Amino acid sequence: MIEVKKHGVILQKTKFGFENEGVLNPAVIREGDGAHLFYRAVSKGNYSSIGYCRLDGSLTVVERSEVPVMFPQCDYESHGVEDPRITKIDDLYYLTYTAYDGINAMGALATSTDLKHFDKHGIIVPQIAYHDFKHLAECSGVLNEKYARYNDRSSFFSNTDKKVLLWDKNVVLFPRKIDGKIYFLHRIKPDIQIAYVNDLKELTKEFWEHYFLHFRDNIVLKPRFHHEVSYIGGGCPPVETAEGWLLIYHGVHDTTRGFVYAACAALLDLENPTIEIARLPFALFKPDIEWELKGEVNNVCFPTGTALFDDTLYIYYGAADERIACASVSMAGLLAELLLNNRKNEK
Repeated sequence: MIEVKKHGVILQKTKFGFENEGVLNPAVIREGDGAHLFYRAVSKGNYSSIGYCRLDGSLTVVERSEVPVMFPQCDYESHGVEDPRITKIDDLYYLTYTAYDGINAMGALATSTDLKHFDKHGIIVPQIAYHDFKHLAECSGVLNEKYARYNDRSSFFSNTDKKVLLWDKNVVLFPRKIDGKIYFLHRIKPDIQIAYVNDLKELTKEFWEHYFLHFRDNIVLKPRFHHEVSYIGGGCPPVETAEGWLLIYHGVHDTTRGFVYAACAALLDLENPTIEIARLPFALFKPDIEWELKGEVNNVCFPTGTALFDDTLYIYYGAADERIACASVSMAGLLAELLLNNRKNEK
């Protein structure tokens, strides 16, 4: 079995107005001997912005901003900018996040050349109502009934003037181009989908309509095991290894205590990441400590960023939607365990 070491809480909420209700779900990128964290900061009323801190090594906070580095500025993110992830492709940093307007939660993009100034590029996922998505996706067969259960929200917002759109979150870019294309994961519950383009400007209404006509071909991971039976979602940006793209994602299962969020691991093919190579049949780690079990949302380990130091992979996660914690695992050990669960071995 894999040995996972939990290092505890590394960042707590403060008295500053923008993060006095919680800090969670950080985007993480290693630079030099440390790492930068861009985390979701929550104020009263559940309004989110993005805070910043810098680590020396993997765990020690040595710098922390007293103001948010990104905050709501547009109608589509009027209620918050949430759950960032960050990757670097060539010389440009790509920070994806969830833009929330109080009704719709949609994947959006900002870019930076220096990790200090970010240019927003707006929503990059499809802006489509559930019934229109269903009409396109079912052209080639009936959808899993969970798509309706989790995504058809029209009855809940029948009195609003705003369009009620399909929630599409957890946008995670791969950290390099593959065959000249930008690949990314996104999530429409209950599965994880994958898309690729030559340029992100290609993500037009017409692109997504064609994408949904072939929707089943674009599902890269579906729930398979008990700890992820309800739904899954993208977590940390994929880590390139000799064995494949290592994906740390979240899996959710419903219990008498509500939903339980756990960290999970899978391997995708290096040159064709639409192919799943292997997956752990058990959670990499799950809530079992007080500060993971009790918080703003109980029973949550929500991984969103990693940093590799020698053979140790540090995984940063939101704990009970209120604080940021870190766990680590041997990269060699994790890959070895994954390969024991190669999909080829199942046949």
